[in-house]
Amino acid sequence: MDQRSSHLVEIRPEIASAKVNPETSSDESFQNVTLRPIIKLQNPLFIEVFKNYIRKHKDTFYELSLEGQMSYIEKAIQKDIKLRNSLKGMIIGHFTVNEYRTYIRNSSALNKRMMNMVIHRLKDQIQLLDRNVLV
Repeated sequence: MDQRSSHLVEIRPEIASAKVNPETSSDESFQNVTLRPIIKLQNPLFIEVFKNYIRKHKDTFYELSLEGQMSYIEKAIQKDIKLRNSLKGMIIGHFTVNEYRTYIRNSSALNKRMMNMVIHRLKDQIQLLDRNVLV
């Protein structure tokens, strides 16, 4: 493993519940070994990026009910291509070369997994999106 790859893997948080066994599909294995640790590592950045997205869209997010805010998060990430590509880049930039090679073999399905995981994380931490909370 080259120096860049070993450093990238070294800084990733360990996720005890991210189990991989012989029956695990290759996409699920990639999700548990690569995507989940990277997304956890990048979480504070995702919060700030989404807060900035809210600001750029005239703070309408803050006028919504909790249910509306949840829907806003999902729709923003699913429909705003620039936002989605930015989030994907923040994840892909932490791949090793071998992980990238794995990713490009099934990027469509893995992109869907990545965005669903980010959506889920943001929804689970919606209180951190409050305009007065510093992450």
